[in-house]
Amino acid sequence: MIQPALIKKQRLTLYVLLTLIIITIVIGMGMGSASLSYNRLMATFLGKGTLKEEFILFSIRLPRILITLLAGMALSLSGAIFQGVTRNDLADPGMLGINAGAGVAITIFFLFFPIHSGAFAMILPLVAFVGALITACIIYLFSYHRGEGIQPARMVLVGVGCSTALSGLMIILISSSERMKVDFIAKWLSGSIWGADWPFILAILPWLMILIPLTLYKANQLNILGLSEPMAIGVGISLERERIQLLLTSVALAASAVSVTGGISFIGLIAPHMAKAMIGPRNQLFIPIAVLIGGWFLLFADTVGRHMVEPNGIPAGIMVALIGAPYFLYLLVKKS
Repeated sequence: MIQPALIKKQRLTLYVLLTLIIITIVIGMGMGSASLSYNRLMATFLGKGTLKEEFILFSIRLPRILITLLAGMALSLSGAIFQGVTRNDLADPGMLGINAGAGVAITIFFLFFPIHSGAFAMILPLVAFVGALITACIIYLFSYHRGEGIQPARMVLVGVGCSTALSGLMIILISSSERMKVDFIAKWLSGSIWGADWPFILAILPWLMILIPLTLYKANQLNILGLSEPMAIGVGISLERERIQLLLTSVALAASAVSVTGGISFIGLIAPHMAKAMIGPRNQLFIPIAVLIGGWFLLFADTVGRHMVEPNGIPAGIMVALIGAPYFLYLLVKKS
């Protein structure tokens, strides 16, 4: 039974995070090189602005804000699942090679297959999912030991190796490509929020609407998987089946996010840790907090990065890495 004090603390934390998200959204809607002052923001949002103001808000800024928020939520939830399944606090879809697998699939699709602009936004998350799924299967096979099942520590090591190999493969693929296509892949690699348009929001939203409730439904299984394999088997959980289902969920979340934001790491590592520090390790409590932290963190990084250096700013992936790398080192020192 969850203590009422913990539930109250969780709700208070969720309210604070929602407030931070709203404040960051408002700041992001009013910031930029094009003129859209804060005193005109509400009127424009209600449809009473000029044609130029409505174009700036609804066609440029708001789609980018929403896609960044959704992608951060997906990446943080993916990281929380990976950490629960592998029982490793340093697990993250970016470090394990899942993001790199999605990136290779997107690179191959973009370089060698004809692209129809109308279907591009909807197809891209599926392409990324296929690449991420193949990578996850390879990692799973090399991490599996007959008689012992999957070995979480080995899984992380294999994932890091796959990530390095896939990043090298991506560089080989783009080394002899056209300049325009190379520019796109380079932007993807840097973690630039390039899919900032309404079709991409419609493409990623169904994945989150299905997979977030599914993960919360599976939260108790994640709690048990995080303890030990004998205990999980003892309470009647089908260990490998639950692991596979949860890993597929995590892969789908990561793939849907990176297909529109590019290669962004550390969100899936940082957000679950912060949430656990706030509310404890029980998945029912910390997963909603981790989702909001991930969404706000990527939104904050993109908002700051866009206006730090003129004219194009710093990609969100680089901003996240600048913050995430020191935190990762802190976790390594803490674990050692």
